[in-house]
Amino acid sequence: MRAVRVAKFGGEENLKLQSDVSIPKPMADEVLIRVKAAGINPVDTYIRQGNFLPDLKPPYTPGTDGAGIVEEVGEAVKNFHKGDRVLAVFNQSGTYAEFCTAKVKHVCHLHNSLSFNQGAAIGVPYYTAYAAIFFKGKVKPGDTVMVHGASGGVGVACVQILKAHGCKVIGTAGTQEGLDLVLAQGADRVFNHREKGYMEKIAEEFSGSNCINVIIEMLANVNLNADLITIGRQGRIVIIGSRGSIEIDPRHTMMKNLSVVGMTLLNIKDDEVKEMHAAIFAGQRFGWLKPQVAKIYSLEDAGKGHHDVIHNSQTLGKLVIDTSL
Repeated sequence: MRAVRVAKFGGEENLKLQSDVSIPKPMADEVLIRVKAAGINPVDTYIRQGNFLPDLKPPYTPGTDGAGIVEEVGEAVKNFHKGDRVLAVFNQSGTYAEFCTAKVKHVCHLHNSLSFNQGAAIGVPYYTAYAAIFFKGKVKPGDTVMVHGASGGVGVACVQILKAHGCKVIGTAGTQEGLDLVLAQGADRVFNHREKGYMEKIAEEFSGSNCINVIIEMLANVNLNADLITIGRQGRIVIIGSRGSIEIDPRHTMMKNLSVVGMTLLNIKDDEVKEMHAAIFAGQRFGWLKPQVAKIYSLEDAGKGHHDVIHNSQTLGKLVIDTSL
């Protein structure tokens, strides 16, 4: 099969397409998926640089999530069958390939209303968003939630999930196209995070009984101290993205009894994944889950996708690889 391989850790130039890679065999509790589309996520670049999974050794095939058709099932698999349309949140062998294996506990059915490219935009973004909102943010219907960086894959997922659960949503983006996209997902207010003094405007508008209850933070190394100042009493800040360090004043947490927590999907428990499968499929079935695909790449252009997911801050939605290209 064709698959992208990483022979050594380093830059995106180390992503090389090979045409003679063996098709993996599923274990008893796994499915073999004919991959139609793979998601490109920031975490894939961290792994490629050798900074994220210390036990992983090259060569390997990258790709965390994806969508496709079940080709074969392990002997212990009961709820999936050959021919099923599925998405994988995690996988065993890498989704930047024509086939991959995945533990059945990490696989969810893909509704017929969504394309495979849309399916590849669900895994990491929507499961991350759900976990951040409910498991860490303890969000309740009626809460006011700010999504910092709402025009990217995870941000769009956050807005859709929050609005479907009765929350008031404040979103930020860095371009007019991004602001329009966030509004189109149902956000109640949007702010340009490239505009000087925008956090002061948010703090002025949302205070007292109209305060922000939860902030979902994509770039904590830039925004965290301002988040601490802006959020209301008893607020929760959930960090799901950071690219460095930042100096903060911890007294802000004391004065308002704030909670600051971080999360990654790698630490999610099996029972939480089961809950998310049910919620995510319900979102597909009832139509409020609408993945936004920003750009589509071929397997050969995976390196370009890795560059864009980190360096193109104007990306609107999720970047995906279409394996048929």
